[in-house]
Amino acid sequence: MKVLIAAASFSPNLSGLPRHAFNVARSLLKQPDISAVHLVIAPWQRSIAQAEAFSDPRLTTHVADMKPTSLSRNLWYYRRLPKLAASLQADVAHMTFPVPINSAAFPCPTVATLHDLYPYEIPLNFRFPQIVFNRLILRQCLRNADAIACVSEITKLRLTQYALGGAWKKAVRIYNCVEPGPLHNIRAPIPDWRGKPFLFCVAQHRRNKNLPLLIDVFNRLLRIGQINPEMKLVVVGIPGPETPRIHRLVSEYGLGKRVHFLEGLSEAELQWCYARCEALVAPSITEGFGLPVAEALLAGCRVVCSDIPAFREVGGEHCRYVDLSKDPEEALGAAIVAALKDPRRKPVSLPQFSAPVIAEQYITLYRRLIALVALKRSARFSAAMHATASERQSL
Repeated sequence: MKVLIAAASFSPNLSGLPRHAFNVARSLLKQPDISAVHLVIAPWQRSIAQAEAFSDPRLTTHVADMKPTSLSRNLWYYRRLPKLAASLQADVAHMTFPVPINSAAFPCPTVATLHDLYPYEIPLNFRFPQIVFNRLILRQCLRNADAIACVSEITKLRLTQYALGGAWKKAVRIYNCVEPGPLHNIRAPIPDWRGKPFLFCVAQHRRNKNLPLLIDVFNRLLRIGQINPEMKLVVVGIPGPETPRIHRLVSEYGLGKRVHFLEGLSEAELQWCYARCEALVAPSITEGFGLPVAEALLAGCRVVCSDIPAFREVGGEHCRYVDLSKDPEEALGAAIVAALKDPRRKPVSLPQFSAPVIAEQYITLYRRLIALVALKRSARFSAAMHATASERQSL
């Protein structure tokens, strides 16, 4: 089976979207049923793709001829990706996030990964008029994809709640692939670290991540002496609409030397942070999955997170959950203080997110779609032959 994985996204740094695409590719390459994986990236993603160190001869990386604008990316997906799928004779094309799909031009079935429904659930994550275009692209993608792979049960449920043209009927739940990361002897990614304790948060600067609350709580705990006076806060994630507000808060509290904002960390650097942090803190308002929570549990971290469905689905009984509906600052602060008194956990086994399990689920989905397309083509051929025979008889 030849699988085309489209991973060209806007960020030049390693973030959630390319990590998902790379993990899908890595999972599939562990299966003997896969004869080839064609990974499509943007020109500005070359360095992060190289850092993944794919060594399987069945993998070919293609660099899409596109410019770093939303219009150029979307046009490339709509016009050029179907042609690439045809030239490679791909059996299935997998879009690893919602993009425009020209279904009539594809020679093979298409799958789209749905991570969340933020354009509808939390529109404040996006600037205007970007939100309008995001909704249009999301609807077009869900309407035209042959199958939708939701990364969690809660994402699949929300797809039914928002009733986007009956798209839920072709949706399946296939979790993100999450496995223990590489542990290497690398330099600390935190500037001037010197062994200081730190809280860790992996989050883009978007409204749903609730970073201003985390900074408020961190400042308060330091001020009233409830955490180590040398404690730092390390936030890993790409900038976004909330960036000015977040940096303004850090400046107002005088936390410039205590709060570190990092982006583009490698997998090994992320694992370094998970292994050494005092706790992972995830105060999100809403999520589609909760990748940092899963990774932290696999690394044996203490985890403090908001009590939302996605985190419950991922973390089960292994996290300290916080109800942020009443006095969120007090609740989150108390949970962090309590968590820091807990002994460090042993790594948690999460086999439902392992590469063999996820790869088998994708292959099952791909096979079903390929068989369905073959059946439809056979039916069309039979109908055409019948019509031709009828025409001959009428003559």
